[in-house]
Amino acid sequence: MSSSQEKTNSKPRIEGAKRAEILAAATERFGRDGYEDTKWADIAADVGVGATALYHYFESKQHCLFVIMEQAIADFRSRFERITAQHRDPLLSLDAVMRDCFELSDHEVLRNRLLVAEQGLLSSRRASPREEEAREAARARTRDLEFAWAGFLARAMRDGAIPEDDPRLLTRAILGLYNSIWQWYRPNGAVPLDRVAGFFSRRAVAMIGGAPDEQVPARMVA
Repeated sequence: MSSSQEKTNSKPRIEGAKRAEILAAATERFGRDGYEDTKWADIAADVGVGATALYHYFESKQHCLFVIMEQAIADFRSRFERITAQHRDPLLSLDAVMRDCFELSDHEVLRNRLLVAEQGLLSSRRASPREEEAREAARARTRDLEFAWAGFLARAMRDGAIPEDDPRLLTRAILGLYNSIWQWYRPNGAVPLDRVAGFFSRRAVAMIGGAPDEQVPARMVA
């Protein structure tokens, strides 16, 4: 392979790495300082490029936000599918999913905080085609995640593992409870994440009818 071909082939990899770096820096800024209070130039400075160079990767700050949100939801969906496929017992699956929901780095916590804080922006159509495409992708991921949860709960009901109920409403109740955590939780805050995890997991299991809250098996909360 000639040197010119090597340069041509390496360009997409370099651009992909820079795009990932921008997304990571934006997640940190948006999650820590707030989306509205973060300037596009702040992110450019964090990754060592001029502010105009960011437009090579993202059309706007909001375009970047939508991509972050889409990737966050896609990651959650992927982890959910991987874990639930490993267990035949629905309650063991739920236990494992709940644990995984809290096995997060500080960066992932900030990403969750951002996702919850700015989720309302997904409801408004965008005039820019690229922004609208990214917004629709994030919305589609959200619907896909809810569908996966509802399907999982419906199968557990069919197998008699949990009481019959509306799986879609139950899905939204569980995800709503989980999302509420990221409205107040801070990395290295007064309440440690493992305590939040135990508290939430017990109540999530009780919510689906797996066991009364005071009788949740020790294996579910250890």
